[in-house]
Amino acid sequence: MVQRQLPNPKELLELMQFKKPELDGRKRRLDAALTIDDLRTIAKRRTPKAAFDYTDGAAEGELSLARARQAFEDIEFHPDILRPAENVDMSTEILGGRSALPFGIAPTGFTRLMQTEGEIAGAGAAAAAGIPFTLSTLGTTSIEDVKKANPYGRNWFQLYVMRDRDISYGLVERAAAAGFDTLMFTVDTPVAGARLRDKRNGFAIPPQLTVGTIINAIPRPWWWIDFLTTPKLEFASLSTTGGTVGELLNAAMDPTISYDDLEVIRSLWPGKIVIKGVQNIADSKRLIDLGVDGIVLSNHGGRQLDRAPIPFRLLPDVVREVGADATVMVDTGIMNGADIVASVALGAKFTLIGRAYLYGLMAGGRQGVDRTIVILRSEIERTMKLLGVSSLEELEPRHVTQLQRLTPVAGQTGSPTKPSPRRTAKAGVTKGVNPAPAGTDVDG
Repeated sequence: MVQRQLPNPKELLELMQFKKPELDGRKRRLDAALTIDDLRTIAKRRTPKAAFDYTDGAAEGELSLARARQAFEDIEFHPDILRPAENVDMSTEILGGRSALPFGIAPTGFTRLMQTEGEIAGAGAAAAAGIPFTLSTLGTTSIEDVKKANPYGRNWFQLYVMRDRDISYGLVERAAAAGFDTLMFTVDTPVAGARLRDKRNGFAIPPQLTVGTIINAIPRPWWWIDFLTTPKLEFASLSTTGGTVGELLNAAMDPTISYDDLEVIRSLWPGKIVIKGVQNIADSKRLIDLGVDGIVLSNHGGRQLDRAPIPFRLLPDVVREVGADATVMVDTGIMNGADIVASVALGAKFTLIGRAYLYGLMAGGRQGVDRTIVILRSEIERTMKLLGVSSLEELEPRHVTQLQRLTPVAGQTGSPTKPSPRRTAKAGVTKGVNPAPAGTDVDG
């Protein structure tokens, strides 16, 4: 029989430790966010629908984005046991400089519409974390102000070649003069993708008020207070505004961009140059052969051509074809530090986060971006320790299997190159990539 007694108040006090209340509302809600998806939930609650959907949405049926995220979920890790990894080094050398973590902040347009601290919050958080920050051509903070926010860290500049070439060339010269060390030439936006959420929401620059937007704004007064009491939204690269984002892009972008433009840009830029938006093996090989400093496998976060290739799935084949020493980076769909670890294991030298950064920004400004980085850092560190690796250099393809849902029809890989000898005839999948088990539904 269990001996029973009256509760001892002293013992109860030892067992019942009350948590000290956090009076700072912003810190309280950010501390409660344990994942990037938690930050997304907070961002959705605090941001007007049109601005949130601009960040959260993608092109047409949003299949490219969904598939990219599914590809990261469909991985299997293979840890080594009895391999102590007490101290993990997450730093890496990328494009001639150091990054404390294997990811940087991707270029995002119209950022101050998400939350008024915008690029200043992103650049400041990147500086504090020791990672690169990338300013977009369509950013809402000037090149010079980003440099002030991140004076000693690594600043990269993302370039669109516009119809008015002088605008693009002028931005290149300003970024070089401000000490930005890398130019990211984006090549997947000759015209704007069909971002249907923006059309349905009437999302325009400047914001157009309707009965619906006013009703949606009523429970979010803080966003409007911030928007109306901070400096006017301005764009370094757009001389006129008025219209949906797609209309602005179509008016500014030039569908005739070519390799000739790459040569001109290279002649103007003194630093490292990276091509962003690469989506097949042939283009990857050609660009590396031309001597660019790096490529980013990206489908623009699913915001351009829907049903475009999945960058993470393309990664192993590209690394195999262009060489392990080539600087291949990847973005689109990264929502967890484990996604970054898997990318590095399969050969990526670096990764970029876009939506994850913006969810943090919308959830809590600069503090929210800091929280994004803290979450991803902890997930990277924990994943590496559980895999039994102490540095990024120890990550190898053997640590990851890409479980396959979407299998190309035989002979229809979408690439002019010959099928890899590592592709098995029976399963039609790359070695180390397992097909979906019997009975699994195939996406699409």
